[in-house]
Amino acid sequence: MNHSAKKGFRHWSELSLPGRVWRVLWVTLLTLWGFTVVQVILGCFFNPPLTPLMVQRFFEQAGDKGRSVRFERDYVSLDAISPNLITAVVYSEDGLFMYHHGFDVKQMKKAWLGNRSGKRVRGGSTISQQTAKNAFLPHSRTMFRKAVEAYYTVLIEALWGKHRIMEVYLNIIEFGDGIYGAEAASQHYFGHSADRLTRREASQLAATLPSPVKRNPANPTPYFLKQSDIIAQRFSWGDVDIDMPRAKRRERAGEDQSLVEFFFWMLKQK
Repeated sequence: MNHSAKKGFRHWSELSLPGRVWRVLWVTLLTLWGFTVVQVILGCFFNPPLTPLMVQRFFEQAGDKGRSVRFERDYVSLDAISPNLITAVVYSEDGLFMYHHGFDVKQMKKAWLGNRSGKRVRGGSTISQQTAKNAFLPHSRTMFRKAVEAYYTVLIEALWGKHRIMEVYLNIIEFGDGIYGAEAASQHYFGHSADRLTRREASQLAATLPSPVKRNPANPTPYFLKQSDIIAQRFSWGDVDIDMPRAKRRERAGEDQSLVEFFFWMLKQK
């Protein structure tokens, strides 16, 4: 054993039990932090080969005799996806995507108040949060998972930016049972590549996102058609510029509340 190792062992043996626990804790936390940062940095350049949801869905399909095992996925660049789909998912899922820093606090407040009163209110999850959840985390409904999702959301907003977040989102999001990403969905439902999606087709794909296992353009219900029509009408608001300069985004953002502000607001509620 070399001198430095002996010195380190002696220092460890001299620590009290609380000191050892504290040392293990901060080393573990530092290691986990480094791992997550490396994960997100790699995500700047590489799409995840699999996501936790893909694995979870596979086992669900394999364990259900009434469902076939399907895995359709084809990663493409954002330039190979029609701008119509970008506009449709923003107007459907997160209208303030280009202007917030990962969290729509006003919508989160509405969802929190609605859930507390027992009303069915759609959650305030942004596209950034959905991307963080789908890329890095299993689907579960625990406060711990939501906290880790918020942490990853902050990381991808800081390191990826809006263009890369949208690119990953449209490549890994589920558009049907075992159908992942815009290219696979476009080929499956419409028989052509994602760069040729029309506004109507893009609106139909966006309408599947709240419940992709139950909703799909191949079996449209009256409710599904109504929702896709609503999304299609929103194209009159103008196309989403995914590469909008930061300065322009700041000018139009208005009041941008932080997650910390939401936390303290929630504590004040009775």
